[in-house]
Amino acid sequence: MYNETVMDHFTNPRNVGEIPDADGIGSVGNPSCGDIMEFYIKVNKDVLEDVKFKTFGCGAAIAVSSMVSELAKGKTLDEAMQITNQSVIEALDGLPKKKHHCSNLGADALHRAIEDYRAKQKGIEFEKPSDSPEVCSCPVCDVNDPEEAPYCASACKRSS
Repeated sequence: MYNETVMDHFTNPRNVGEIPDADGIGSVGNPSCGDIMEFYIKVNKDVLEDVKFKTFGCGAAIAVSSMVSELAKGKTLDEAMQITNQSVIEALDGLPKKKHHCSNLGADALHRAIEDYRAKQKGIEFEKPSDSPEVCSCPVCDVNDPEEAPYCASACKRSS
C-alpha cells in the first residue's frame, strides 16, 4: 500500500518534537479522520533554522509531516511558503489516493507556523482568516471512490 519512501518517513520520522522557544507554531487538524499536525519553527535571518513537528494520525500523516520538515529546513520563509501539499506527495513518491484527503495537511501546518511568526514580527497575534477551513483543504481528493466520499464530504467543505 505504501511505497519505500513513505514507509521510511513513517518508521524513521525526521524532526519529531517541539521547539520550546519556537518563533512560530502552526496547527491543523481534521476531526473527522483524526489527523492532527502541529509544526514549530525557529527562524534566523529569514531562514528556517529548525523545524519540528508533532503529529497524531496514520502512517501517511506521520510520513507527510516528516517530509515537510525535511523540505522546509534551511529554506527561506518565502521558499517554504512555496511547499504545497501536492509537492509533498511528489517528494514522497506518491500516497494512496485514500490518504490524500486528510493525511496531507503538513504544508498547511507549516504555512500557519510561518504566518504565526510573521504576525509576531509585526507585533500582532496570528488569526486564521474567517473563511479559512477548520479542516483539510486537500488538492487531489478522489470523491469518486465510495469509501472516500464520506471523508471528503466532511473534511473538504469547500465550494467547487
